[in-house]
Amino acid sequence: MTTDQAVGRRDTLTGAAHIPVVIIGAGPVGVTTALLLARRGVRTVVLERHRDVYPLPRAVAMDDEVRRIFQAAGIDGEFSAVARPAGGLRLLDARHRVMAEFRRSPHGHHGFPQTSMFDQPQLERLLRDTLARRPECELRGGVEVTAVDQDGDGPVRVTVRGDGGETHLWADAVLGCDGAGSLTRDAIGAGWEDLCFEEHWTVIDVRTRAHVRCWEGVDQVCDPARPATFMRIGEDRYRWEFRLRDGESLDGTHGRERLRELVAPWVSLSGADDFEVIRQARYTFRARVADQWRRGRVFLLGDAAHLTPPFIGQGLCSGIRDAHNLTWKLTRVLQQGADERLLDTYESERKPHARHVIRLAVATGWAMTGGQDRAAAIRRTLLGAACRIPGVTGLAGRGISPTLTSGPLIRRGRLSGTCCPQPWVIADGRRTRLDDVLGDSFAVLTAEPLTPSTRAVAEGLGARIVPVDEAGDDGTLAAWLHDGRAAAVLVRPDRIVLDTVPTGRGGFTDVATWAPLLCTATPPSSRLRSSRGTPIPAPPPC
Repeated sequence: MTTDQAVGRRDTLTGAAHIPVVIIGAGPVGVTTALLLARRGVRTVVLERHRDVYPLPRAVAMDDEVRRIFQAAGIDGEFSAVARPAGGLRLLDARHRVMAEFRRSPHGHHGFPQTSMFDQPQLERLLRDTLARRPECELRGGVEVTAVDQDGDGPVRVTVRGDGGETHLWADAVLGCDGAGSLTRDAIGAGWEDLCFEEHWTVIDVRTRAHVRCWEGVDQVCDPARPATFMRIGEDRYRWEFRLRDGESLDGTHGRERLRELVAPWVSLSGADDFEVIRQARYTFRARVADQWRRGRVFLLGDAAHLTPPFIGQGLCSGIRDAHNLTWKLTRVLQQGADERLLDTYESERKPHARHVIRLAVATGWAMTGGQDRAAAIRRTLLGAACRIPGVTGLAGRGISPTLTSGPLIRRGRLSGTCCPQPWVIADGRRTRLDDVLGDSFAVLTAEPLTPSTRAVAEGLGARIVPVDEAGDDGTLAAWLHDGRAAAVLVRPDRIVLDTVPTGRGGFTDVATWAPLLCTATPPSSRLRSSRGTPIPAPPPC
């Protein structure tokens, strides 16, 4: 297969390649985006200035929702072999006494451990290897994107500089997954909304076979004078993060002695030969959100759209959620002629969610580290007292991803805007995860027989209908519907509940609101009727 066949066609006037989607940046967010689009048959070119995976570790933790997204991208089997479930979080005082412990379950709502530790270079290699097996994708490394231009409603022009000089690509959509220094963000005229957090930390990644005093989770030292974070990443891999004082350094001979003192609560460096510092880097942790995430057919994802302090391990997770939210909507517009307004829901849904997570990370950071002001000791005392209240640690140990706020694709109902659970089910006589049964499109989970109009909506969307009493699970789905007072739910391709059939009611509550975004013109014979008897268009078959 030639490159032109793999990625699109060639413009007959300019000779430039025309590609459905160009993705700028081949980090985890960019490659996951390409894989999710490939699963839906959308061809992409991924442009990356580095020729190979960046070899040093960065992100080290993810939650069960992101593991579920990797399942959708087709890499979870390989990823499970290199991921390490984490036991949770411990808050330690200045003397390293446990103030509170927040346990994380090995079996979360999404069917995976609530927290998993990993090595980012390993993850990126798995993602790229999977990408290489997808004929819909092409990765071009060692190239630099120098401009992204769009004129009106036409295709977007991407200017690329490589060994062969400067070339142009024309795309129906461009996705900027190009990090905090995003050129794409500049191209759409976006700026930063500063959420008022900035601290300088030093991150140290270590490989050692020495005895390290740890548990299978994360330690957070809540000491205003010397806040620190420690975690075990792999069999012989560990990470420490310290907020150093102004002028303090871990470089040189003196720095080595200082490092010995800092890690002494966890490991003795008497056997210094068995303590390899893989990476030592100084970072500025910031909290920011881009003031706009889209202009026309150019979008921002990941660090190009938001920067999250690392205290709750959600920086990478937020970017992967961006990809999951956008890809199914973009596919529906590009391949099925859905209303362009469907793409507006990407920013309106993801931006408030990302801002909430960032603020939670900031609040957690200030509470854990105490900040650097005179009220630090008071905050630490209050934190310790709060952790002794019965039930608080249990609540804090639940998933931290908030419900999506109300919008055109998030309708009324207790379950709307939440992710449906993913238990193991029985399909064709074998045990499998729910999402492997539902596929990549819409789904209806129902505890009652569907009315003709509700069934017509499901069939119009190409939704898989799953009676929960026939799912062969452990009762999770039926209990979830019962607790949510729903007879049935319509689940989006990203597993978010769009609409519900309340118990005792016949059909979905707001079809007239969301159906126009998901469909194009529909023959008169395909019309449904709302609860008031008003004709509304049913989405066409996918």
